[in-house]
Amino acid sequence: MHEGLLPAGHAAAHPRLRVHRAFRSRHLPDARDVTVYLPPCYAERPDRTYPVLYLHDGQNLFDGEASFVRGRSWQVREHADAAIETGEVEPLVIVGIHNTGARRLAEYTHERNGQMGGGEADAYGMLLMGELMPWIATRYRVRTDREATGLGGSSLGGLVTLYFGLRYPERFGRLAALSPSVWWNQGSILGYLNKRAPAIGERPRLWLDVGDKEGHSSLRDVEQVARQLAAHGWKMGETLHFERVKGGTHDEASWATRVRPMLKFLFPARTA
Repeated sequence: MHEGLLPAGHAAAHPRLRVHRAFRSRHLPDARDVTVYLPPCYAERPDRTYPVLYLHDGQNLFDGEASFVRGRSWQVREHADAAIETGEVEPLVIVGIHNTGARRLAEYTHERNGQMGGGEADAYGMLLMGELMPWIATRYRVRTDREATGLGGSSLGGLVTLYFGLRYPERFGRLAALSPSVWWNQGSILGYLNKRAPAIGERPRLWLDVGDKEGHSSLRDVEQVARQLAAHGWKMGETLHFERVKGGTHDEASWATRVRPMLKFLFPARTA
């Protein structure tokens, strides 16, 4: 694996964005890049450790030139910097895990669909929890306790976030599911939620949203997730934030508008 700063002249080049090229796993065939965001105070505070948020679809987060829709990214660095500098959000490290293109669907789905395939999320989870998270902890000053560890994504990335959050609640204390693809395999994540939730003692803090321009079925599906979470003990405004985003659409430009409030809910600045 090669690591270092993004090349000079690159759209995302910034002294606090680090790119690690071709991270390889024993569990999946394709290498993937990993981009790490460091908060503004990181270099000045070598004594400090930070919470960490892992986000799927890493190429869509920081650099519009690399994004799925060219020229549009989540602008995570800009939103995180602004929220940290105004004191809304606790300084944190953000790790963008790039997807592998054609194999994205397989890695981000928890069950196989007869027509579409998929179902390799457990292998992706072994990469994430067994390989990448320990690797990040050896190179960056991140906290590794559950309360300081977040996971998030959109669309299928939101689906796999819900799956891991329910399956491994002891690993992730903060979750962000933006426009999750609840429809996958006839909405089987809803049944999984009902199965797993009763066994979860301490519920992860969860941001859940859907745009009101994403279509009736998407609205219905995500609203059903919110209802089931509430029925299983998540408390609105405390452990759960659910939002129908006015004018929200299923794309990077819309998800970018949700980054700052999502960070504020999941990683609010600690009061003295």
